[in-house]
Amino acid sequence: MADLAAVAKTLVAPGKGILAADESTSTIKRRFDAIGVENNEENRRSYRELLFRTPGMGKYISGVILYDETIRQKASDGTPLVKVLTDQGVIPGIKVDIGAKPLAKSPKETVTEGLDGLRERLAEYKKLGAQFSKWRAVINIEGEDIPSLYSIRVNSHALARYAALSQEAGIVPIVEPEVLMDGDHSIDRCYEVSVRALRTVFNQLASQRVDFDGMLLKPAMVLSGKDARDRAPAETVARYTLHCFLSSVPAMVPGIVFLSGGQSDGEATVNLDAINRRAAEIGGVPWQLSFSYGRGLQAAPQKAWSGKKENIVAAQRAFAHRSRVTSAARNGEYDAEMEKEPAPV
Repeated sequence: MADLAAVAKTLVAPGKGILAADESTSTIKRRFDAIGVENNEENRRSYRELLFRTPGMGKYISGVILYDETIRQKASDGTPLVKVLTDQGVIPGIKVDIGAKPLAKSPKETVTEGLDGLRERLAEYKKLGAQFSKWRAVINIEGEDIPSLYSIRVNSHALARYAALSQEAGIVPIVEPEVLMDGDHSIDRCYEVSVRALRTVFNQLASQRVDFDGMLLKPAMVLSGKDARDRAPAETVARYTLHCFLSSVPAMVPGIVFLSGGQSDGEATVNLDAINRRAAEIGGVPWQLSFSYGRGLQAAPQKAWSGKKENIVAAQRAFAHRSRVTSAARNGEYDAEMEKEPAPV
């Protein structure tokens, strides 16, 4: 498992984090609709190629999570997109779940599917160049009796089965139990659910013999619901988040790569910065505190690009800027002055 541990550590190297570019075809359609771009294979390839060819991308981005379509695609010059990434010093990864489906006997909740045939798919992805993988479980916090312990246990079991199969294939698993920020719940309620979910996940991971030093955790931060009347500020988010993880996440895990979830670019950056500053104040924590952002890194370049070739450089400049400021937040060194006009790439 030494190779897995080495890859996991590389993915959370100081100052670096992961780009989540694994949107499904239906998800990226919503993003493209917002900028007036037709959702076809060529546009999806062109958009992701411009991100992957951003000069100096590897300075701040350690890995990219790809979608099944993307890991098989070639750039406009015929170079496989996987090679475009590795030439930048960036590690290719792959999303392997097939999405959240209604949970039997608890229809307001979901379970993530994709275990059938996963061993064979992982073997193929390994040949295509993937060195890490990701599986997302969705934990809904809306409603008086949600999440149920049943939902948490079923999703935790699936996460652990996935992680064990991924390690068997020689691929680092990123385990993502996402507690959604949808709703008007308090940060205390989010903390309570997050602790219960994480403890259940790691119990399952241990029971299924997953090596903690050869995996990464991709959780949501502990946040107030997005519709809460008085949402907790960044300093409170940092306190609650670190207290939650210190009581739930084994020290052997090399890193925690936060998802941006429903947060805006700015909120995700400020909260990540606050978490790393708080970690330094309390004398450090056993894991690297990094990022695995999708919208938090892509909203600005998508808008700048808007499907036009003449906007590629502007989009790359926007992506490079978001990568730089997110890296600063990952180090606890973010400053609002960094949000000024991005420098040319």
